[in-house]
Parts: sequence; structure tokens; C-alpha cells
Amino acid sequence: MKRREILAAGALSGMIPLTGFASKQAQHQNQDTSKELYEWRTYDLKFRGNQNRLKSYLNDHLRPAFTKRGANHFLQFSSYGLEEPPKHWVLISYPDAETYLNCQTITHDPAFIQRSADYHSLPPEQAVYTRMKSSLLYAFDGLPKMDGEVADAGLFELRIYEGYSEDAVRRKIMMFNLEEIALFQKIGLRPLFFGEMIAGPYRPCLVYMLYFKDMEERNALWKQFGQHPEWQAMRVKAEYADTVSNIRKSFLLPG
Repeated sequence: MKRREILAAGALSGMIPLTGFASKQAQHQNQDTSKELYEWRTYDLKFRGNQNRLKSYLNDHLRPAFTKRGANHFLQFSSYGLEEPPKHWVLISYPDAETYLNCQTITHDPAFIQRSADYHSLPPEQAVYTRMKSSLLYAFDGLPKMDGEVADAGLFELRIYEGYSEDAVRRKIMMFNLEEIALFQKIGLRPLFFGEMIAGPYRPCLVYMLYFKDMEERNALWKQFGQHPEWQAMRVKAEYADTVSNIRKSFLLPG
């Protein structure tokens, strides 16, 4: 078996199949239905660490290197609040698992190490973060690729929906694919991505991100969504009962 086939088989073996979506898939069988893989990175910065040094490394070295190797998007986020020590987040989208794996080897590339020597040669006392954690997400059928046009975004909201079982998350994903994403778009809630977590904490769960101009717009749109008759009808359907056991929310700024 070729390496590409092995990677594809391995990636798909961990996915939970979605049911009830076959008819819509058939309608789009002649379109590009490939779904992206997302990596969500969290950098735990050192107390009084040099956050600008990390940002410079990500902007000047890692992002162009990943893009050259095939990554689709490379977005950075900072904290909306004033917690200390702060965190820094990176969202990277890949067209497939092979591209993801290829990008992970970049720090073993002698040419890359030489180009970014000012960062990689930092002594321990000047380290900019304590740990870097990653989660992998597999895009939904209902939004297979990230909307990267976020130039007017001033606020991002990351939402993690945990389920009490794998089937609960499967049914919530089905709810998004068949009805909820369309309602989001109808009322103006702008999703950046939707993904099922296939590696990382909080599993089983799904993750998605919305973007807004500011908190005022965010609050107004969520209020409109909660009062919408389509949501009121959707939320009481038996097939969607008990799909979310916990919600985690984070507010982030671009850059």
C-alpha cells in the first residue's frame, strides 16, 4: 500500500460516520467534498515571557514554511481577557492528513532551523512558553472548508460542545449539518470552522468558532438565534435530545 493510501486509511479509521446525510451528499457528488483537518494549538506562555518573540517566529518562519508545505490557513489569536500568564493560540488548516504530517517534520529540516536560528538558539531562561498543546479536528460535512475571509473580525468565539457519549456527539454533528449551520448563516452568525475533535482533551466533543465585529454584535446575534422559531422547533426534536453535556467558551482577539 502506498504511503498516501496508508495515511488516508488511518485518518478515516478514527472518524465517527455521520448518518442521515446521504441524500444531501448525493446532491453534491460532482462537487469537491474533501474536508479539511484542523490543528488547534495552545501556547502556555511563561510568566512575563516575551510573547512578541513567539509571534515573530510564528509569523516570519513557521507560517511561511507551513504554507509552502501545503497548509491552507495559519491564523493566530491572543487573549480577550487579561489573565496572567497569558496564552497564545494558533489555528492551522490542512487539506489532508499527509500535509499535516509533512508540516510536523519542519523542525527537523536543517534549512528551516538555520533560517529561524535566532528563535531556536534561545537559552532555557529565555524560553517564551512552558508547553504547547495541540488538538486535531476533522471538518463537518456541512462546512468542509474554513472560511478564511475574516479581515473585518474583531472578536472570535471558540465553543466546545462535550457529549456524554460518542453517539451524543454524532447526533449533535448531524443537527449542525442538517439544520443548525444553515440557520447560523441565515441570521448572520458567521462560522469560521466546525470540527469533530479526533485527538485532544474533552473527547467526545465537537469544536467550532464564530467571528464578529465586536461583543455587541455577538450578543445581538446570539439573542436573535435563541429566539428564532426554527431554533425553537429544532431544539426539541427527539433525535437531538441530550446531545450536549457541557459547553466551554473562549473569547479571543485576532493576532
